[in-house]
Amino acid sequence: MSRCPLALDSNRLRRQVRAVYERVARDPASGFHFHTGAAYAVQRLGYDEAALAALPTVCTERFAGVGNPFRIGTIPAGAVVLDHACGAGMDLLLAARAVGPRGRAIGIDLTAAMRACAIAAAAEAGLLDRVELHEGTFEDLPVADASVDILISNGVLNLAPDKPRVMSEVMRVLRPGGALYLGDVAVDRELAAGARANADLWAACIGGASTETALLQFITDSGLQRARVCERFEAFAGTGIDRKFHGRLHAYGVNVHAVKPHALGAKKSPA
Repeated sequence: MSRCPLALDSNRLRRQVRAVYERVARDPASGFHFHTGAAYAVQRLGYDEAALAALPTVCTERFAGVGNPFRIGTIPAGAVVLDHACGAGMDLLLAARAVGPRGRAIGIDLTAAMRACAIAAAAEAGLLDRVELHEGTFEDLPVADASVDILISNGVLNLAPDKPRVMSEVMRVLRPGGALYLGDVAVDRELAAGARANADLWAACIGGASTETALLQFITDSGLQRARVCERFEAFAGTGIDRKFHGRLHAYGVNVHAVKPHALGAKKSPA
């Protein structure tokens, strides 16, 4: 599965996804088919509890990732980091602290309410000097070619109707030698056509999820190299998705690392 099934209207899907994450932004405790919040991030995904406690709750309460990009590799001081669909900005602000005053953390998100939370969190954390927020989609990133050292993505690729296009954008914006730190949803078997055509399941992170083999193939086909799964997480244990598919489908989070090859004679980036 590489592109959205013909039976699924990609515009409707985008509206559905935006509506779900607008609700996460407005009322993160209202209950979803996936986990949210700082306690989940610490207990299930291995985030550092002290680091999250030091961030504004406006971003940590609305976290809805499925992996932990910060366990994949380091983020050097001075780097340019792009958070690919940054949501309320928890990963974005962790990256901003890592890059320091000489670096830059760029957040892009489709959802206006999430962007508002992210910019409010950056202001409260005193990080506006190194944070940028832009409206945009993962299929058309508003970022210059070869301008990013590290691209972090957490629970995003599974929502994309056209995964090859998303990955081509990742490849375009990374500098030679730059790295992808990807957290995403994996499933243990290919989904039936009916599930693939269900917009509600896509918005719940399952309808567009891939097997590990397919996920690594999307990444490799884009031109990135050395793609590998680094870690797995039971990101859906105890959720509505877990109860719905119990015993029939295993959905879980994965951390994946890949790098953009160096162009001939190119200077190595800090990834």
